[in-house]
Amino acid sequence: MTEFADRWGFSPDKFWLRGEQRDEHIEFDPDLGLWNVYGYPEVAEILNDSAAFSTDSGRLFEVDEETAKYFQGDLAQMTGPEHAHMRKQVARAFSPKAMDDLESRIFKLANVLLDGLAGRDRFDLLGDFVGELSGILFSELLGTPVDDRAMFNLVDQTMDNEAQMTTVDQGEGAGYFEDLVAPLRPLRDFLGEHIDARQQHPREDLLSLMVQFRKLDGTSMSRDEVINFAISVLGAGHLTSPILIGNTTLCLESFPDQAARVRADRSMVPTLLEESMRFLTPGNASYRATSVDVEVAGTKIPKDQLVMLWFGTANRDPRQFADPNTFDASRHPNPHLGFGRGAHYCVGAQMARVETRIVFNILMDRFPDLRMDPDNPPVFFGSPDFTGVRSVPVRTS
Repeated sequence: MTEFADRWGFSPDKFWLRGEQRDEHIEFDPDLGLWNVYGYPEVAEILNDSAAFSTDSGRLFEVDEETAKYFQGDLAQMTGPEHAHMRKQVARAFSPKAMDDLESRIFKLANVLLDGLAGRDRFDLLGDFVGELSGILFSELLGTPVDDRAMFNLVDQTMDNEAQMTTVDQGEGAGYFEDLVAPLRPLRDFLGEHIDARQQHPREDLLSLMVQFRKLDGTSMSRDEVINFAISVLGAGHLTSPILIGNTTLCLESFPDQAARVRADRSMVPTLLEESMRFLTPGNASYRATSVDVEVAGTKIPKDQLVMLWFGTANRDPRQFADPNTFDASRHPNPHLGFGRGAHYCVGAQMARVETRIVFNILMDRFPDLRMDPDNPPVFFGSPDFTGVRSVPVRTS
């Protein structure tokens, strides 16, 4: 396990990638003023209790009115019946029929993009192919011009914020949120213009659907709320597939015996992708704020406390997974928490599964000798809350 972590240069802070576990499943960090939850049963319990553990962690911080508007309507920050109501409305865009239609589109588009790379023995798997694929797919889904798809890459910058969320210093806590939203201002302006246009002339696209959303009280979402909702959907879908594909490529490079198994039996591609989400979980952490005094696994956590859920360590918990530090492309069942769980289960999970499954089958068909480029190492996102690649140089021969 140390060999895997050292090979790719993972920080010592990502201790679970070296096969390590914390002695305590729940512990308070006085330096950051938050509760760390490392164990699988404990994390799963919290994810399933959205009443006691609210996703609206921002309420614990003093943020100004300008910063606060960036979170109104954010699906990830919504709670309770309002969240369930809004989630149900957007689910129409990810229905089984929509996924069936999407599957044929992905297959056709992926082959077209790879045709454009024909003859090249080196390219960036994400920058030259997967990022383009996801950008085009989400442009078509939202209804924005395909030529402007590079605007969506601004969401990536939120995963390069090296700051750590903390409640110890309210000034730093507020700055954490400001740093997250600052790169998104051009994207907000871009989406706002198209949302304004849909208000006047609706189309058959997701932005038109969003402007028609109604809250529980029957009122419409504000312009800022629609923008934030669209960005949260982008984060759930547009980012997930490239990171999952990149991380899986690292795993296949690191474990050639597993890569050979998958190439010999393509029915293993779905379980390969689930194992990648478990073994090299992109989202290391998720935050909750306690709404009441609560007890988890014998540990009492007071009301209005920040709780950090460590998905990476939970997905390596030996109490849940046999041989948790072994990468097994055929692992089943595999109830990992890579897409979350409960009311806030990733809304774009099924789209990510469809896209990544098709992509890996096509890549294996076209490039039987595809491997990482030894002369150009992968580039990782900088946020301590993520473990994901943003650039994956590969060779085809």
